[in-house]
Amino acid sequence: MRIGLIGAGNISGQYVNTLPRLDNVVLTRIADLDPAKASALASKAEVPACTPDELYAASDVDIVLNLTIPLAHAEVALAAIGAGKHVYGEKPLAADTAAAKSILDAAAAAGVVVGCAPDTVLGTGVQTARASLDAGDIGVPVAATAFMTTPGHERWHPSPEFYYEPGGGPLLDMGPYYLTALVTLLGPVRRVVGMSSAPRATRVIGSGPRAGTTFPVRVATHVTGVLEHVGGELSTLMMSFDIWGAQLPRIEVYGTEGSLSVPDPNNFDGTVQIFRDDWVDLPVLAGYPDAGRGFGLADMTRSIVDGTPHRADGKLAYHVLDVMECLLRAAETGTSVRIGSTCERPAAVTA
Repeated sequence: MRIGLIGAGNISGQYVNTLPRLDNVVLTRIADLDPAKASALASKAEVPACTPDELYAASDVDIVLNLTIPLAHAEVALAAIGAGKHVYGEKPLAADTAAAKSILDAAAAAGVVVGCAPDTVLGTGVQTARASLDAGDIGVPVAATAFMTTPGHERWHPSPEFYYEPGGGPLLDMGPYYLTALVTLLGPVRRVVGMSSAPRATRVIGSGPRAGTTFPVRVATHVTGVLEHVGGELSTLMMSFDIWGAQLPRIEVYGTEGSLSVPDPNNFDGTVQIFRDDWVDLPVLAGYPDAGRGFGLADMTRSIVDGTPHRADGKLAYHVLDVMECLLRAAETGTSVRIGSTCERPAAVTA
């Protein structure tokens, strides 16, 4: 299928590098509100640059690849759907569940498909852990932990303000990788409790032409909570832009007969370890090998052509967003919050 990319920011280069390796998609156009950015990326990809409106109307675009900032995700997705295009977007699906629901409703009415990153869970890292878990290697899963710790993206990103606006923060930015992995491993979530804080009111840009510029923080930058999955498993989650260094695992799953150590869900690969009497590396058991950003788009294309469910789909992304929103609400209210949505546990990617 023919792909029109909109949003020529930092992440776009990874997609442009991956898409030529995929045999069921072809990049045909690139658009951005900044014509210079669109032209530069289009030149690298050897495709035409255009305006967003031209991309929506283009006859050589079947799927709009939405790589804009989170606050623009819904606007771009709805414009693409209105033009009859399928949409695959970067995470989160939208800045809030109300906007995300409008995307899913519009797509259902138009008869088009919505997919959403992260697709890192389709790689050999999370999928090997999934295969081991499904084989009963650690018995019945009872709990998990997930930790993402960093001092903040402003240290390396030249324009980091959007990470600290509504729709950003460590939970909305990095949480989708960890929560999508947890749902892939353990299934959807039914209830959450949590707490959050924002220790610093401002941040300072650390690199690029605007280095030294101070900007305000408008979201929680440290979020911690407990998720109750539908099967009863309890996952402890911590997402933080306030930690300079840590020796915590990325994700671990604990069962009645052992434990699994899962590699960074922001990556597609990595070594999975299992503990029964000692920690042992597992061989690759499942997942797309040598995957990169865009494999979820190819998986969605396969599903459109074959009429089968795809894995990084809009309902999964909506549920993950709902869990994150409910976790922030639980932190604000000091209560447990039941999740209003659910989703299917995505199908495994077999070896």
